[in-house]
Amino acid sequence: MSVNFKDFCGYLAEIYQDLQLNKSGKVASYIPELKKVNPEQFAISVCTTDGQQFSVGDYKARFCMQSMVKPVLYALALEENGLSHVHKHVGREPSGKNFNELTLNDEGLPHNPMINAGAIMSCSMIKRKANPASKFNHIMKALHELSNSQKITFNNAVYNSEKDTADRNYALGYFMREHHAFPKNTDLHQTLNLYFQACSIELNTEVLSVIAAGFANAGSCPLTRREVFKPETTKNCLSLMYSCGMYDYSGEWAFSIGLPAKSGVSGGIYVVVPDRMGIAIYSPRLDKHGNSLRAIEVCKRLVEKYNLHNYDSILRCPNKINLFP
Repeated sequence: MSVNFKDFCGYLAEIYQDLQLNKSGKVASYIPELKKVNPEQFAISVCTTDGQQFSVGDYKARFCMQSMVKPVLYALALEENGLSHVHKHVGREPSGKNFNELTLNDEGLPHNPMINAGAIMSCSMIKRKANPASKFNHIMKALHELSNSQKITFNNAVYNSEKDTADRNYALGYFMREHHAFPKNTDLHQTLNLYFQACSIELNTEVLSVIAAGFANAGSCPLTRREVFKPETTKNCLSLMYSCGMYDYSGEWAFSIGLPAKSGVSGGIYVVVPDRMGIAIYSPRLDKHGNSLRAIEVCKRLVEKYNLHNYDSILRCPNKINLFP
């Protein structure tokens, strides 16, 4: 049995109504500006690879990308430097540690690009010869093209709040420099500043779902068909999002949900269903790992009903519904 897009959206609306009563979790507090958000905000957006869109809830509410920008940073580093060079400076194994843990792998490198140390490393390989403004504009340009939206902005208050409470990230930067992990002649302070700026990029679920659908569409915007990232780059991003994208919940996520995803402590998660769609969910209350509790529950309910898990195809589950014939 298959479901059409309209019925799928109807089920998303049902999930949204049910989960409004879920008040579990707490908003992020280690960045002061993030404590100020309305914890009741909740939104779900979806965009298919052929450009169909649906949103429910507070889908115009804006939030910072935080760690959700990490796949884009990694993709830009890959596009400019190639796989071999990038992974001379960052690993590709799950860390088994908190996202900001002061730890490196056995080679003295950050474990993967989806944790803070790895994303800082990605920033060190973006437009190395450009000035700081050009580097940031390069990240914004990729996001604008992947989403076909100019509604992506920069939250200066979050940026300043992030920078002022960044002792751990500075420590990670110096720790990596001590281990000679960075490419030669890396300006550590410029690199860290670019990372703080990237985390402070602001959007909503409507825009984020199109970005997710761009990853589902092999790196091409689903609304314009324009290629932003090469398919090979996208494949590598999705592989690491699958294994490392949900902080220290990544193994359980891969087992239970079975889809590439990336979360952020601002309360957002975007999920990639390859060749099908991107889903973006926002709800600021977090679990102990830093992932949105409501967003994870949305995904659990979707996987229970639909053949979405990466390995559902081998089961031919009679009790699950196929997406979009």
